[in-house]
Amino acid sequence: MPRLALRFSTQTLLLQLGVVLLVVLLSGTVHAWLVYGRIGTEAENQALTLARTVASDPALRSQVQAISNEPGTPPPAVLAAGPIQAAAEAARSRTGALFVVVTDETGLRLAHPDLVRLGERVSTDPSDALSGKEVTTRNTGTLGPSAGAKVPVFAPGSAGTGSAGTGSAGTVVGEVSVGYSMESLSQSLAKDIVPIAVTAAGSLVAGVLASFLLRRRLQRLTLGLEPEEISTLVHDQVAVLQGVDDGVIGISADGRITVFNAAARRLLGMPEGAVTPGSPAAAGSDWSGTDLAGTDWGNAPVPAQLKALTQPSAHDAEAVEIVAGGRVLVANARKALHRKEDLGWVVMLRDRTELQQLTRQLDAVGTMSAALRAQRHEFANQLHTIAGFMSIGQHGQAKDYLARISATGPLKFPVQQAELLQDPYLQAFVGAKSVEADERGVALRIGPETLVREHVTEPQDVTTVLGNLIDNAVNAAVAGSSTQRWVELELLDEPGPDGGTLHIVVGDSGDGLGGVEPERVFVEGFTTAEPAEGVIARAGGQGLGLALVRQLARRRGGDVRVLDPGSSGGPGAVFMATMPGVTGKPGDASLAESSAAAEPPAAERKEGHQ
Repeated sequence: MPRLALRFSTQTLLLQLGVVLLVVLLSGTVHAWLVYGRIGTEAENQALTLARTVASDPALRSQVQAISNEPGTPPPAVLAAGPIQAAAEAARSRTGALFVVVTDETGLRLAHPDLVRLGERVSTDPSDALSGKEVTTRNTGTLGPSAGAKVPVFAPGSAGTGSAGTGSAGTVVGEVSVGYSMESLSQSLAKDIVPIAVTAAGSLVAGVLASFLLRRRLQRLTLGLEPEEISTLVHDQVAVLQGVDDGVIGISADGRITVFNAAARRLLGMPEGAVTPGSPAAAGSDWSGTDLAGTDWGNAPVPAQLKALTQPSAHDAEAVEIVAGGRVLVANARKALHRKEDLGWVVMLRDRTELQQLTRQLDAVGTMSAALRAQRHEFANQLHTIAGFMSIGQHGQAKDYLARISATGPLKFPVQQAELLQDPYLQAFVGAKSVEADERGVALRIGPETLVREHVTEPQDVTTVLGNLIDNAVNAAVAGSSTQRWVELELLDEPGPDGGTLHIVVGDSGDGLGGVEPERVFVEGFTTAEPAEGVIARAGGQGLGLALVRQLARRRGGDVRVLDPGSSGGPGAVFMATMPGVTGKPGDASLAESSAAAEPPAAERKEGHQ
């Protein structure tokens, strides 16, 4: 049968328990070793103190000197009954030492707990003590392992006594060796081992409890998934998030950004991997980091409309349109739940810019198609008139008729001073707009300062900006209180090495902005159509027109701004747009003109709505 694999959390628990057990055992062992060493050191110091006390006894010193001066050593029976043996045994019994041994200057025992050992040479080397040094030792002698000390015995009247590790100027006549049994040290350690064991057991229990708590937290954080499953999810997430064209932003339950894919950066106009301070994406935010992951959602450099979607009062899946990075986006947010656990929000961004651009382009194509058909029909009538004059021999009248045609221009649209426009595209577009304005009772006229010498090379962008400004101006004129409803348009081109700049100024007879800050009308979502404010609707009722055209112009290096906010009763507000690189020589414009006129089916559809 196949062996069952342990879950990752179980493996982690067992590993943690093993580590805790190993640490506790090592800590207990080291603690016990240190305690044992401390007890041994205390025993050595105690033995040294006792040895010094015995060796400093004047009577003992005299008796040891007397024996050392004799030619031999007294028999064991004499030594056993002598005062040296009595003094040594008294000290040993009083202190509980294992032994108190006294020797002469040659190392022969003069006192020993085992009487049969008297007169014999000591089992450990006495040379250090006999040379005048005090030493502490741990060795095994005739009485077993011990921790002790050896101290020299000086002759009475000597200059001084030795200290541990140092010599002395006195005459050494013997030495005193004191030792404490290591078995007694082990018994002392046994008394101290109980708190050590209790501490180790407590540490082990705390470690086991912490391991179980960590296991539960790990399971909660990983939602019960195994590492292989998490790895698969990460790969799938990367593949999905980086493979879709929609922007995806994930916000955790604590308000931190967890996902911000490349499509979201692109749609919001952010550079890949960074947000430059001062850019449109970072406007209104002091954030200048290089990675949005982990950033607080409330401080993220994204439009305020996106943040509003994730408010507790927001309706789930409610979609809004915003303008960001020169694009029109549709955004909606959904609550993310896993087994009734709140994981935060997921914000989706979809690009509608191409659809709106296509709509604008189709509008421009339809406008131009209608204008070209009108021109063709008008030119055909004019040619027939001239041909009629010529056929009846009225050459003078034909010449006068041609002069009148040259003076009035080729258009017959209801636009005043149309002859100031030399570009066919502008002629057709403005002419079609004049028809729409005329149907609403608004006169569209060309200002006397208009001068366009080059041809439009970017009709799509020009259509978006010029069309929005004219439409807004017509709406303002219709809603204004003035009886004379008009919109005045001035266009001026400025040649340049990389394409000419087109300056557009649009004014109207409306009631102006009505006290609204000029910059506020360019805010995404702003509309001034509320009757309570008494202000003319400048954004087509959508809250996107002016914001879109400004971002489009700025993307080309230009701008759209308010020259004059206007006044109640007229004249109304005056807007100016600057668009670099949209005009060029006639040769440069041929491609744009041909592409704009090559959509007859769309033109026919547009004509059906006029």
